Amino acid sequence: MNIIIPMAGMGKRMRPHTLTVPKPLIPIAGKPIVHRLVEDIAKVCDDSIQSIGFIIGRNFGAEVEKTLLDIAESVGGHGKIFYQDEALGTAHAIMCAESILEGNVIVAFADTLFKADFKLDASQDGIIWVQQVDDPSAFGVIKTEGDVITDFVEKPEEFVSDLAIIGIYYFKNGSFLKSELQYLLDNNIKDKGEFQLTNALENMKNKGSNFVPGQVSEWLDCGNKNATVYTNKRYLEFIKEEQLVSPSAVIKNSVIVPPVYVGDNAVIENCIIGPHVSLGNESNVKNSIIQNTIIQTNTQVNNANLKNSMLGNFVTLEGKADDLSVGDYNAIL
Repeated sequence: MNIIIPMAGMGKRMRPHTLTVPKPLIPIAGKPIVHRLVEDIAKVCDDSIQSIGFIIGRNFGAEVEKTLLDIAESVGGHGKIFYQDEALGTAHAIMCAESILEGNVIVAFADTLFKADFKLDASQDGIIWVQQVDDPSAFGVIKTEGDVITDFVEKPEEFVSDLAIIGIYYFKNGSFLKSELQYLLDNNIKDKGEFQLTNALENMKNKGSNFVPGQVSEWLDCGNKNATVYTNKRYLEFIKEEQLVSPSAVIKNSVIVPPVYVGDNAVIENCIIGPHVSLGNESNVKNSIIQNTIIQTNTQVNNANLKNSMLGNFVTLEGKADDLSVGDYNAIL
């Protein structure tokens, strides 16, 4: 099984947090979004993972690339880095990793996470994971007859279906997908100004591929601050039986209300922390009440009362009671 993860987007809806770090590396319960995604995919695969291709921007840097290669290795795969120099659509993004578009392939876009209680059926021609949504106009959607997908529609202006494609796909024949993506690029076939994966899926269906919908038990978005804080909450609930407080953390005169993640060498003093808080490595929180919040690494918080907040790396925060979104290297005193 090969896995392709397009993640070259700028993450504008997550600013200021994506001004210094690519969105897929923002932590959820102590691990980057993309790390959680790769682990979740590995859990539903019966086949061994061969290559994991990460499609990124060239400006992400060597440290990010090393992190991604380490993530691939952690699930037994061989990591590969590919670059997307222009944002020309989902079909174009996937084709940046054309060298591993062969055999069984999973494509997963790195701004969504999921929870699922199934094993992938690799005998199917293709599986498109969907979720029912209230407003399908912002998504690619599918139409079905029985258990078979009959149509793919990209961001419909008029209602055709409320089954939104969540951004995770399985293909039995990666080479077939590659040929249809290449056809779109060679013939400059665009939809809403971009090369769309849904057009390739429609062509594959018309040539005999049977696609079936896959259903997840929960679809979690990481598109903006509030959604990411909520996803952190849900993940902490999913993994609450794991050891979430690092043995090297120092906790003095404080109450921890689980589930809470506390990273290496973090210090908590005279605080009430939780529920649903993630505190990164080397961060220091004193004299504060923190709930439903992500605090990243090397951040100092004192005399604060925070809910539904997100603080970046190397932040200094003093004496605030608020719903905050503070990017890296900021000081609020």
